[in-house]
Amino acid sequence: MAGTAAPGGRIGPSDPWDLAREAARAAGVELRPLTSLRDADAIIEVMIATWGEHQLLPREVIRALAESGNVPYGAVADGELVGYVLGWVGISPAGAPHVHSHMLAVRPELRSRGVGYALKLAQRAQALEAGIHVVRWTYDPLQARNARFNFGKLGVVADRFIRDCYGEMTDLLNRGDRSDRFLVRWDLDRRPGPRPMVPGPERQLLVARGPAEAPEPVRVADPSPVAEGSWRVDIPADLPGLRARDPGLVRAWRDATAEAFETCLSMGMVVAAFHPAYRGDPPFYHLTLPGAMADRPGWASR
Repeated sequence: MAGTAAPGGRIGPSDPWDLAREAARAAGVELRPLTSLRDADAIIEVMIATWGEHQLLPREVIRALAESGNVPYGAVADGELVGYVLGWVGISPAGAPHVHSHMLAVRPELRSRGVGYALKLAQRAQALEAGIHVVRWTYDPLQARNARFNFGKLGVVADRFIRDCYGEMTDLLNRGDRSDRFLVRWDLDRRPGPRPMVPGPERQLLVARGPAEAPEPVRVADPSPVAEGSWRVDIPADLPGLRARDPGLVRAWRDATAEAFETCLSMGMVVAAFHPAYRGDPPFYHLTLPGAMADRPGWASR
């Protein structure tokens, strides 16, 4: 039985699983909890297909997560596991519980079909069922594809930036690059979807100049906290391609964006929105004070 929408777009507790299963049907997969040793082995197979054989999560840890109540969820197609999401319950500095989502992976041949979205909705439903209303995770802020998914599909806010979060990484996706990360907050009581644009003027902070395949970062202003509007930080449209063509330019983008993010977040701003590349314009983030957001989060006043 579906839940009833409440004022402000919030939804009742029975609706999240319906939303997840609807997304799974659209993606051509079935969602199920992954609790067995065989499931753990299947998770590792998808892990290898995604990141290569590197510092793999041991299957005994995967089993321990499931046995401790942190059950991974999987997407199954034709009897085969094609994706999974896993994490565990964490505690914020203020003492509030959240789910820390550590891994989301989908086999390469099935990406861009909505499988990852269905898995995140299952994670959301699972958390709400347990009485938890926030999910957190890290991602690379220069990966435009991940940014579009996190902000455009789910509606996250990034409230922390961690320079070289994991140190040197050896997997196929991150090898040879600094592991800078955003820590995002996904508020589960809000219906998934993009947040509205930040109202007010857009001020440029870091811009991409030059050819789209090899743009250079140029700092054009010094940010300050403002009651209205936002600061714009551009990023490269194709980080993997740029990494292959010009690692030195990637390092320049790492340093320039890290300085911009650290400066803004130290002033109390958050990353409120992401805009993908469009008609020759590079992808970019909007950073602003939480109170200046069009749909001001409930935690913004705290």
